[in-house]
Amino acid sequence: MSLGRALVIAAVLSVGVALIGVLAITYPRPTAARSKAAPAAAATPAQAGPVAPGRKIKARLFYVSDDGERLVGVERDIAFGDGVTAQAREIVNAQIVPVAAPLVSAIPDGTALRALFVTERGEAYVDLSRPFAGSHWGGTTSELLSVYTIVDVLTENLPAITSVQVLVEGKEVDTLAGHVDLRRPLAKNMAWVQ
Repeated sequence: MSLGRALVIAAVLSVGVALIGVLAITYPRPTAARSKAAPAAAATPAQAGPVAPGRKIKARLFYVSDDGERLVGVERDIAFGDGVTAQAREIVNAQIVPVAAPLVSAIPDGTALRALFVTERGEAYVDLSRPFAGSHWGGTTSELLSVYTIVDVLTENLPAITSVQVLVEGKEVDTLAGHVDLRRPLAKNMAWVQ
């Protein structure tokens, strides 16, 4: 056997072993300790991205401006996620955490990330809990700011994500409060950022 052919075979075997390792990490085995009360979305592979303890990245998060008409970007250190989906989860979780004054969040209190999936085409599907829609205070501008907080925080920080569709409780919704069409993925819109 030639040296070139042996190297090709070794490379193919190495890639295969690496793929098996990734699949073993990404698709966790069910355990008896898993709570029956936990939502089904908690076990999806899209949520199972490993996060290196202590490692951080800089991300630009968005909050409501003083006049309530736009978003302002604030750079924050957030946990590092290994891969686009895991990093997207860390970014969204950092964005929806309640903030202290003088910052004002466009995300209703009690909103939680249920699941997040990124397609090969760069479309992110972000499933948020019921308070995102049910506790929304309404109004065209506040609804736009809430939606584009989620869309822009992902598309601005992760170039691999080109658009974002927001889901509520695992379902497509027409709108949060009657003003922004959420039936399709939305592209970045920095016009709402000052």
